[in-house]
Amino acid sequence: MFILYILFFIFGTIVGSFLNVVVLRLKKNKSVIKNPSHCPHCKRKLRWFELIPVVSFFIQKGKCRRCHKKISWQYPIVEFFTGLIFVLIIVYFADFSFYGLVNICYLLVISCFLIVIFVYDFKYYLVSDKIIYPAIFISLLYDTYLALITNQFSIFFSSILGATVMGGFFLFWVLVSKGKWMGVGDIKIGILLGLIFGIYQLFTTLFLTFFVGAIVALILMVLKKKKLKSEIPLGPFLTGAAFITLFWGNYLLDWYLNIFI
Repeated sequence: MFILYILFFIFGTIVGSFLNVVVLRLKKNKSVIKNPSHCPHCKRKLRWFELIPVVSFFIQKGKCRRCHKKISWQYPIVEFFTGLIFVLIIVYFADFSFYGLVNICYLLVISCFLIVIFVYDFKYYLVSDKIIYPAIFISLLYDTYLALITNQFSIFFSSILGATVMGGFFLFWVLVSKGKWMGVGDIKIGILLGLIFGIYQLFTTLFLTFFVGAIVALILMVLKKKKLKSEIPLGPFLTGAAFITLFWGNYLLDWYLNIFI
């Protein structure tokens, strides 16, 4: 299994490198396939040894080999954490039956969407429709497939209810604040997470979102990086909470129930 983890980590870092390209070119409305990878500063086409995930960044000391301009830490961080998430998916959902493999493939794909949403919203304070709508469609398709093969349509209805509740929750705050506290993009992310987790794990995700968000906001204010009225994107906290819920949500819920109930 250790070899499998290593292979999935390497595969994840390669996918993470591609996700960096998606984030960068999505904003500029450029094709992620047609144009070869190049330095964002001098536009020089990158050689294969400059594209090794994580490794190339440190070999080149975080700089372009030609123009010596600094390369963003976003690249190795996204590559590393994509690799780590891919490994965790195998660790926690290792089932190599047909249905298990479909589940793993779904989780790998939807994780890629969540990573792009996280980084894109963190950088640009925006949720791209080109990413969120396909993610919602894939999740809806998977929930339908899961209900059909198990003949448990409660799974599908739980997902729809989760999407309605989560999306409705953020819609309420958007309307109340007239878009000042939250944006329409947060509603869409809420719908997506509702479809992924259903109604049962929804409150774990919400709790983690606002708990971690409050801690980070407090730290930023203490460090004088943000003020009380400063805008902070919610998307990264929602997607970050989604990953915590995905891997450890059941443990957190059991811990909570054992202590308080």
